[in-house]
Amino acid sequence: MARGELARFLRDRRERLRPGDAGMPAGPRRRTPGLRREEVADLAAMSVDYYARLEQARGPRPSPRILASLADALRLPPAERTHLFRLAGVAPESPSGPPREVRPYVAGLLRRIPGTAAIVTSASYDVIAFNPLAGALLGDIRTQPNLARRRFVFREQVLTTGHEDFAEIAVARLRAAADRYPRDAALAALLAELRAGSEEFNEIWAANPVRAPGHRTKNMTHPELGRLRVNCDILTVPEDDQQVVFMTADPDTTTARALHHLASRVA
Repeated sequence: MARGELARFLRDRRERLRPGDAGMPAGPRRRTPGLRREEVADLAAMSVDYYARLEQARGPRPSPRILASLADALRLPPAERTHLFRLAGVAPESPSGPPREVRPYVAGLLRRIPGTAAIVTSASYDVIAFNPLAGALLGDIRTQPNLARRRFVFREQVLTTGHEDFAEIAVARLRAAADRYPRDAALAALLAELRAGSEEFNEIWAANPVRAPGHRTKNMTHPELGRLRVNCDILTVPEDDQQVVFMTADPDTTTARALHHLASRVA
């Protein structure tokens, strides 16, 4: 346990936090920035003496429950929450579930590339954001946003070349998500549905595939545009366990002209 570093980190985050950010009334003008120790202790449901000893590097190793309460009280984002646990020498808590909100800068990226079809997927393979061209290319994303369910349960054959490859990629990512988010009810329900509805899913799951995101070229069958050859490239958002998938075409090809035509229609 790094008592000195833990103490400094707690003091720094307490002094940085404004009362309004912690859901507290601002009250009279304060002599020092941030919250008082008494206020943090109250928010974390612990004694002021115990919290003071932590800030003075005199306290015992806090339990996971205490650390979780402190992280909530100090409004720590995921990366800082994990850092707090590590400073205390305690294994970081398992997140309750994969992040399903898209950061504004990621959403803005999708809007700035209208000529490229782009989607954002969560760790459970839900499409949680997409631009108009991706919606026109993949179809019905709002009604059925989960790509794994579309692949294994509804057996959609949008991706024809590399389709089996995607099946292994999806299972590998879902296995990793199940390990990281064992308490997420939505993910557990999805996995149960896939096991019940797809023998192929069960076979691939048993094989325990390992796949990394990267560049792939796929042939897609679009109901209006026909056969398209599309490049798929992935940008990872590690802090949110999300992936941004860009779908483009080689220049001066039939697919490039078809995507340009589609993009002009949905712009």
